[in-house]
Order: sequence, then C-alpha cells, then structure tokens
Amino acid sequence: MRTLSVLPAALLLLAACQQQPKTETAATTAPTVKTTAVTGKTYGTAITAEDAQPLSALDAVLGTQDSAQVKLVGKAEAVCQAKGCWLTMKTPEGQEMRVRFKDYAFFVPKDISGKTVVINGWAHRETVPVSDLQHYAQDAGKSDKEVAAITQPQQQLNFEADGVLVAD
Repeated sequence: MRTLSVLPAALLLLAACQQQPKTETAATTAPTVKTTAVTGKTYGTAITAEDAQPLSALDAVLGTQDSAQVKLVGKAEAVCQAKGCWLTMKTPEGQEMRVRFKDYAFFVPKDISGKTVVINGWAHRETVPVSDLQHYAQDAGKSDKEVAAITQPQQQLNFEADGVLVAD
C-alpha cells in the first residue's frame, strides 16, 4: 500500500524534471558569423568574431529594452579624426550608431572607415545632449558653422565597446 502512494509522487517528480521545450528569443535566432569569417587586429579586450551577430540583427536583440549586451559585426562608417576615440556604423535603416570605447581605455586607427569591424559590449538607446553632439561634430572635422547648427538633443542608438576587432 505504501508503494502505491509513493508511485504518484515519483511520477510527478519525474515529470517536473523533464526538459521543457526551449523558447527562442530574437537574440538567439539572429544569424551568427563563423569565427573564421573575420580576422584582424583587436583593440581593447581581445575578441573574436565567434557568435557575432550582424548589425542588422540589433533591433531584434534590443526588442523593447533600452540596452543589451551583444557582439556585432558590420562596417565602420566614420572614425574620430582627433584620436580614434569613437567610430560610427550605419544600421540597415540608415541610422547612425556611435561606438565609444569603455572607460576611454583604447582607441582605433583613424583610417578604418569602410572596414569590417566586430564590436563587443553594450548597445543602448539614449538621448544625446547638444554639447556631446557638437563635440562629436568637431571630432569628425565639421566646420564651425555645421557645429553651431546643432541645437537640439537627439535620440540615438549608441554602443559602449570593451573590445573591437578590425578586419585585415
């Protein structure tokens, strides 16, 4: 009799231990780049292209969140011409994403525009103040007139990278 009362409890325990079907999120369904796809020189924390997602997957990774930790691969659009202290990348929608480097700890070469880069860190949406926008415009070599024309803060997609791999 005692064995019969233990049997249902054991069956419940076994059922609870069965693996539940996995639910995939946008971050796990985005395509990844093979490790051998991008090789080159690393700046900041050493990284590889393994598990990097294309920049086009960023909207899916972020979803409704303000930020997400991610590794992305795409093309460097522009680079700070003062020191190489930031770069920009264009999303498929044509939006500019500024990539800054964690703790201002490293810089990238100023001549990497158009090269493929892998960035690792935090993507986030933020409102960028006028003073920062003007500073970035000066770093990009814009004229005094163009810098002065910046009078409103902008909602932007930005990235703080702890490592950048620049393709050969």
